[in-house]
Amino acid sequence: MDIEQARFNMIEQQIRPWDVLDAGVLQLLGQVKREDFVPEGYRAMAFMDTELPLGGGRQMLAPRVEARLLQELKLKRQDKVLEIGTGAAYLSALIAHQARQLITLEQDPTLAAQAAQKLKRAGLSNVVVREAAGSQGAVGDAPFDVILLSGSVAEVPQALLDQLAAGGRLLAIVGSGPVMQATLFTRQSAGEFSRRELFDTVAPRLAGFADKSAFQF
Repeated sequence: MDIEQARFNMIEQQIRPWDVLDAGVLQLLGQVKREDFVPEGYRAMAFMDTELPLGGGRQMLAPRVEARLLQELKLKRQDKVLEIGTGAAYLSALIAHQARQLITLEQDPTLAAQAAQKLKRAGLSNVVVREAAGSQGAVGDAPFDVILLSGSVAEVPQALLDQLAAGGRLLAIVGSGPVMQATLFTRQSAGEFSRRELFDTVAPRLAGFADKSAFQF
């Protein structure tokens, strides 16, 4: 397989048509080697428009979904980011290239250990991988400029929204199938949040999140 041609095709045939047009994001997708992050045995499928199994019912998101989420985060170099659901760590690597600091939580011990190794091999020193459930976030490290849920939830827990800095934003895929919405929450003031649905998609559930939350708009 011609790896670079496959990477080019992924970007041009899957990602651009899904309205990922940010030049910085597209350049990064061409640089970060997705084939180094896919689960063992699936290297030949690294650039296909599909989710890939990580074991234990977990899935690596499809490339176009990862790219669209990254674009919607609109990361700045000074951002401190919390990611929930490290998984294969490819999206973690993309975030680390754009942000100042990333803390990423993964409750599966095997995936957490593998992610730490992959990110170290990629030369990323501004990432901390923690073996932890993500529904309560990382209170001791808050506030965060950005929080990303790398999977879907029925509702976003208030505990996570409370860990946003003023003006901070949280991106999650919210709802139930067959259609869910990538949704951006922005902290306006101490207790006020705006909510905006960005695009329709479907993603595997994040483990450890309740079906319903007490938080409502």
